[in-house]
Amino acid sequence: MPANRIAAALLPLLLAASLAAQSPLPATERPLARELFQQLVEINTTDSVGNVSLAAEAVQKRLLDAGFPAADLFVGGPNDHKRNLVARYRGTPGSTLKPILIICHIDVVEAKRSDWTTDPFQFIEKDGYFYGRGTQDMKDSDAAVVDAFIRLRREHYTPDRDIILALTADEEGGKSNGVDWLLTNHRDLVDAAFALNPDSGGPELEKGRALSMGVEATEKLYADYVVSATNPGGHSSLPRKDNAIYHLAEALIRLEHSPFPLETNEVTRAYFAASAPLQKGQTSADLKLVSGPTPDPAAAARLSEDITYNSLLHTTCVATMINGGHAPNALPGAASANVNCRIFPGHSQEEIRLELVRIFADPSLKVQYKSDAGDLSDRGSDRKSMAPPAPLPEVFEPLTKVTHELWPGIPIIPRMETGASDSIYTMNAGIPSYGFSGMGIDRDDDRAHGRDERIRVEDFYKGVEFEYLYLKALTTK
Repeated sequence: MPANRIAAALLPLLLAASLAAQSPLPATERPLARELFQQLVEINTTDSVGNVSLAAEAVQKRLLDAGFPAADLFVGGPNDHKRNLVARYRGTPGSTLKPILIICHIDVVEAKRSDWTTDPFQFIEKDGYFYGRGTQDMKDSDAAVVDAFIRLRREHYTPDRDIILALTADEEGGKSNGVDWLLTNHRDLVDAAFALNPDSGGPELEKGRALSMGVEATEKLYADYVVSATNPGGHSSLPRKDNAIYHLAEALIRLEHSPFPLETNEVTRAYFAASAPLQKGQTSADLKLVSGPTPDPAAAARLSEDITYNSLLHTTCVATMINGGHAPNALPGAASANVNCRIFPGHSQEEIRLELVRIFADPSLKVQYKSDAGDLSDRGSDRKSMAPPAPLPEVFEPLTKVTHELWPGIPIIPRMETGASDSIYTMNAGIPSYGFSGMGIDRDDDRAHGRDERIRVEDFYKGVEFEYLYLKALTTK
């Protein structure tokens, strides 16, 4: 056989061997994981025009086809577009162990086709990445948990207790948060010893190399505020000195140049201390300098040039939407902006609203708190972020085992989630909650909520294998 024909014949085998070396997920398991991932990404589950119920029902059918009893699959919610799926994997009959709950939201943030180089609701594999809305947040983990359920069922595996999976609506916004709805209306379906939330934590990568496994120990508090300016308006040919758009713009510029005070807590200090040996040069030195009880301001200022470290060191508030005026030839009668805040633990929504009032320093402006349902009020709540739960050995021992099997030698580091997650609902319901997954993302390629969201193909498959191995290790005694 000619050399070129031999090479062509060997190429598929060489590619398969290369893939096997890169990811521990068996080649036979890849097609189902990819199918599940694609199916979920291509169901639009945005709040505006999407339908979470379609995704919940699609997974329900997958589980029915895999042999799960219909009685163990609940689909329900407050309306036709916001149904949640609760799937129960039955454990050893008569087990006295309380179930494990896994919470995974299946809604995604809005995505405009004009902003993306690909269709955000078309699953595309390109240049070693999977692209599509939800590929990082968090349909990758949704697919991984469903895949693990089906794979374990196929193996006739019996866990030592029930495992409950809740695929839910409106974590990213909307009026019908699924975890809250289930806890309020069907607590019996989701009551558990503890909850796992793959929406946070996970392997932190640098150019594809795993540095650490992050575990969410606490998280910032989410809050939206609307700052608005009003004005009598008038004809645009007769400009006034008091222009609503100018007032609003000046306030937002003040916000841009008014960072919130430097803060750390026991979780972030532990994270900085554990991360310092993983970095080099000035960054490593600065991480050590902010890991003590009194963080060094100069080191914190240098670290704050990095957007991730900045969010771990401060409450952040940023303008995300703006609206003003009513006609091109009229002075604006009103202008408003949405300011999104991620609040450091220990501070309430009302405290930060008052801080925004102080920063804006303009009594003509109104600063109102906006609820998840979009309702405006002149006062925010006194709610603060959750306290870290105790590190349960039954959670962390299998996590350590599986992490070191897949990423030898990397440390497991507690961290503060800079965003917010549904863990706030389970924690408030008295269910200790821990955030981590196996989906590795490069520190400089976090595209969740952004354009051209993507995950490296091999990192997705490794995350799928992590979920399977972890659930097995967690429930085998």
